[in-house]
Order: sequence, then structure tokens, then C-alpha cells
Amino acid sequence: MSGLSLNAITKTFGDFNAVDDVSLTVPHGTFVCLLGPSGCGKTTLLRMVAGLEEPTAGSVVLDGADITAVPTHKRNLGMVFQSLALFPHLSVGDNISYALRIRGASKAEQAKRVEELLALIDLPGFAARPVAKLSGGQRQRVAIARALALSPKLFLLDEPLSALDAKLREAMQVELRQLQQRLGITTIVVTHDQREAMTMADLVVVMGKGKILQAARPIDIYRKPADAFVADFIGMTNLLPAEIDKAGRTVVLDAAIPELAMPSGMSKASVSIRPEDVHLTAPGNGVLDGTVSFVRDLGGTIETFIDIGGTAIIAVATPRERPNVEVGQEVGIELPAECCVVVKS
Repeated sequence: MSGLSLNAITKTFGDFNAVDDVSLTVPHGTFVCLLGPSGCGKTTLLRMVAGLEEPTAGSVVLDGADITAVPTHKRNLGMVFQSLALFPHLSVGDNISYALRIRGASKAEQAKRVEELLALIDLPGFAARPVAKLSGGQRQRVAIARALALSPKLFLLDEPLSALDAKLREAMQVELRQLQQRLGITTIVVTHDQREAMTMADLVVVMGKGKILQAARPIDIYRKPADAFVADFIGMTNLLPAEIDKAGRTVVLDAAIPELAMPSGMSKASVSIRPEDVHLTAPGNGVLDGTVSFVRDLGGTIETFIDIGGTAIIAVATPRERPNVEVGQEVGIELPAECCVVVKS
């Protein structure tokens, strides 16, 4: 099966381009996260895939068939909304079997499918339970089961975990990913949580101002960001000004890093280096010197903030590698060239 193709999709509201000429290919069975800040167009794009919004231009193709003009109820997809939208007056089983009942499935077929799905989401025996008596995580699972009742070709989720507390949200991220891997269903999740995207996705699509800024594997988004926005949005990073000096060397702040090449035609840019790649040493032994301004011990990691003439650099270490430094102390900073990525500012 070929999967999903979005071809030059555009959506305008008056003079505003909510989605601007977006093209994306999603292979069958892929888990995709649409990631970006509020207002970047990710939910509008998802709604066009679902048929809840009509594209101003472009097409949506699923498994080789153009479904741009196909009504939502005929697209064979499952969707979980941010609000979950469960029927509060129905039991768990009746919520899950609702679409089957509308389609005319027999009671025996409904009961069998409900039993299969409750086992899948690890809630066996919950069919008669009132929805109102479920925990947040249990309601989330029921919403997922309901969306999967008709064995959809495409599974769409719009910030489905945002209402959960942090610990439960992280547990549900793992569960959702494992469920998708077992089913092999093409899945698209909208989120603004980069940790969520990194946990679940095969393909992360970073959006900004209605456009796709980068679409790649999570590790490539993290290690090879396309620009300064992507670098800063995905995880924690140090974005440092860089330019070419008269000798043709790349200079980061006041430090020349000859091994770091600037792309052809670019004389000024930013360098992204992740905090875990910044190494501290004795003053004069690194490429830069600075003053420790703050130390934050988070248990699993220690963050050290260093001030260099008004520019802050963050270094992260594990407790075993904890640098023996204090606020006010002068330190040297190493910026390994192989860990630096030159990006457009």
C-alpha cells in the first residue's frame, strides 16, 4: 500500500495563509508527528487530511486514490480529538461500538469487536463501565479504541495527550507508539510538544507560518536542524553568532574554529550546538573563556550556565561527569567542531 500524499496543499482564510503550499509523502505504516508552535498550521493541515476542512488548492491522495472531495465519513479514517468527545451518557462498550452500530453491525459483531479492542488497550472487562468513572488515561484509551473500531486506513490525533498530567502523558506516549507498531496503521499526530514527537514519531514534520520547515527522522531533526528555528524548537540548544573572518575561518563569538565550514555563499549565520556537547575545562584551555552564572541540578543532569560577554552558553553533564565549578568561577569552553551545525539565522 502506498500511504498518504499531500500535494501542494494550501488553505486560506481571507487574506491569511493558514497552510501554504505544503507537500508531504507519508509511507504506509509510518507514525508522523506534525510539530510546531500554536498557529503554525498543523491542526488545519490535519483537518484537511480528515476532510473537516476543504483545501483552497492542492490534493489529498490516500493509497493512490484522490480523496480531496470525499466526505469525512467515507474516507475510512479514525480520529481522536483533543477533547476526546466521548459520549458521557454511554458505557465504555457503547462508546467503542457506536460507529459499528451506525453501520448496521450485529450485536454479536459489536460485542466481539469491543472485546478485541478492550484487550488491545489493556482494559479487559471494562465494557459496562460508565465513562464518567474512568481516569484520564483510561478515557484516552477508550477514545483510541473507538477511533480504531472500523479498522481505519489512517489514524489521526489532534493533541490527544495535552490534557493529561506530565507523568501519565509520557506513559501514554509510549503506549500509543507501541500500539501503532502492533497495528501497523499510518498515524498522524498533531503536537506542540517536541519531547512527545521525539518519543513517538518515525517522521517529524516541523511547521512554521503554514509551511514545512523540515521533515525528517527525529534524530536528524535533532542533530541536523535545517535552520535556527528548528534547532531552537527541538530540544535545548545553544545558538551562537558565527561569521567568516578575513582569513576565511569560521568565527563563533570570538573563537576561530577552522574545522567548521560555513556553507558556500554564507558569510554570517548561527551555530547550533547541543548543551550535552559543550565541554568545560580550565580557563585558557578551551576556545572560549567565560564565567559561571548559574548551576541547576536536575538530578539526572546538571546544567551549567556560562556568561561570555552577555551571551549565555549552557553545558549539560550527567552526575558522574559533574563539573567541579561554582557560580562566579572562570572556566574554559570547548566547542567540538563535529558537534556544531551551521544554520540560517
